[in-house]
Amino acid sequence: MRGRASFARQAATQAALVVASAATLYPVLWVVKMALTEAQGFTLGLDPLPAEPSLQNFRDVLGTRDGQGRWLFGWQLFNSVAVSAATTVVGVALACTAGYAFSRFRFPGRDAGMRAFLISQMFPGVLTAIPLYILLDALGLLDSLLGLTLVYSITAIPFCVFMLKGYFDTIPRELEEAAVMDGASRWTTFTRIVLPLARPGIAVTALFCFMTAWNEFILAATFMGEEASTTLPVALQRYVGDYSAEWGRFAAGAIVVSLPVMALFFALQRHLVEGLTAGGVKG
Repeated sequence: MRGRASFARQAATQAALVVASAATLYPVLWVVKMALTEAQGFTLGLDPLPAEPSLQNFRDVLGTRDGQGRWLFGWQLFNSVAVSAATTVVGVALACTAGYAFSRFRFPGRDAGMRAFLISQMFPGVLTAIPLYILLDALGLLDSLLGLTLVYSITAIPFCVFMLKGYFDTIPRELEEAAVMDGASRWTTFTRIVLPLARPGIAVTALFCFMTAWNEFILAATFMGEEASTTLPVALQRYVGDYSAEWGRFAAGAIVVSLPVMALFFALQRHLVEGLTAGGVKG
C-alpha cells in the first residue's frame, strides 16, 4: 500500500509539473505562431501551431532600412549591444569597489548610504526622466549613446552595489588577513583573492545589469530622437500604432530581441543559483 501511495503521489506531482510547464510555454508558442504567420492580425485561436509557417516577418524585421537606405535594424542592434555592454562594464566595475568598501570598511554614513541605495530602488526610473533630460541637454549628450550609457549606469549602480556587498560579506575575512600577513596590499587582496572568489556574484550582477539596459524603453525613447540612434525596444514600438498594429512583425522582433538575453542565461546559468543565494544575505 505504501508503494502504491508513493507511486500515486509521484504521478500526481509529474502531472502537475506537466500542466504547469504547458501553461508557461503556451504564451511563448503563441508568440512564435504570430511570428511565423504572414498575417498581421491578432489571432485568437487556441492552436499554438501556425497553419502555414513563413519567415517573412523575420525578413521584414531584419531587413528594415530607413529613408537614406541605411540598414536600420543593424544600427539599432549595434546601439543596444554597445549601450548594454558599456553599462554592464561601468556599473559592475564601480559597484565592485563600492560594494567591497561597504562590506569591509567602517566609515561615517555607511549604513545611511546602504539605506539610500535601497530607497532609490523603490522608485521607477521614469521619475528621473525630466531632470536627466535637462542634464543631458545641458551637457550636449541628448541623442547620444554616451549619454544613454551614463543614465543606465547611474540607475544600475545601486542594485549592483547591494548585490555585490551581500556577496562580499560571505567571503571570509581570514583569507585577506592571511594575505596581508604575507605582505600583500589591500589592492592585491581585492584583485587576486576577493574578485576571483566573487565571480558567481559578479556574473549574476552583470547579467541583471545587462538585462536592465537591454530591455529599457522609456528613457531610451525619451533621450534618443533619431530613428537610427534608438535601441531595439524602441524599434519594436513602431510596429504598434494608434490605428494599426503589425502583430506578426512585432512578435518576430520580440523573439529576435530576446535571443541575446537567452544566450547569456544559458552561458551563465551555472553561476545563477550560487550567486543569487549567496548575495541574498542580510547586510
